[in-house]
Amino acid sequence: MTYCVGLLLKAGMVLLSDTRTNAGLDNISTYRKMFVFEEPGERIVAILTAGSLSVTQTTIARLRDTIEDEAAGTETPEPSILSAPTMLRVAQIVGETLAQVSADVADKLARMKQSATASMIVAGQRKGGAMRMFLVYPEGNFIEATDDTPFLQIGEHKYGKPILDRVVTPDISLIDAQKAVLLSMDSTLRSNLSVGMPLDLMVIEADHCTPSLTRRIEANDPQFMAMSEAWSEALRSAYRHIKL
Repeated sequence: MTYCVGLLLKAGMVLLSDTRTNAGLDNISTYRKMFVFEEPGERIVAILTAGSLSVTQTTIARLRDTIEDEAAGTETPEPSILSAPTMLRVAQIVGETLAQVSADVADKLARMKQSATASMIVAGQRKGGAMRMFLVYPEGNFIEATDDTPFLQIGEHKYGKPILDRVVTPDISLIDAQKAVLLSMDSTLRSNLSVGMPLDLMVIEADHCTPSLTRRIEANDPQFMAMSEAWSEALRSAYRHIKL
């Protein structure tokens, strides 16, 4: 399992993902869940993935192959996510690719009475266009982040949702947004062993079309550890002071 979250704000976008792909007493592996495709200053597309690793790896590989084919001058049946005219079309391309890969994998796994699904968060901006963020389902359909719901989650999301519900609005600053997603992840890490370090954090300022911050947070990161302990102490203090 995994946990990924994306915030769509007036100031920009904040994205966070863990890297755990398997959890067990003696078998823990990691794999990057955040992928970035960009032409700096012109367009950027970030994709967060959750679910079957075979599905997500193949989907990302096919999207990357189309980009490379275009760069080489090879004719492609559909535009790549870097040449699509709008972010809506980007979400459609990702959804179509994910649905096709899911179907291909499902056919193979059905014979073994197994199943595999995946979902993705697609976020980005083209120069002159608006920032947009979508949650793409295994079937290829999607929903979009709005002012009323300025964050999207995939994977093991239930533990990290309460703090986002309470503090995230489209008007919060990018610094406060980073704090919100990190505390959301911290809550998830404490409650579910299938989510694990290290973490990948990215901030994209509005109209910049390139990351303003990319950060890999390891398990012993002193800043993250201090924030986690401060949040725990704040919760304990609030609990002690609540009167029945």
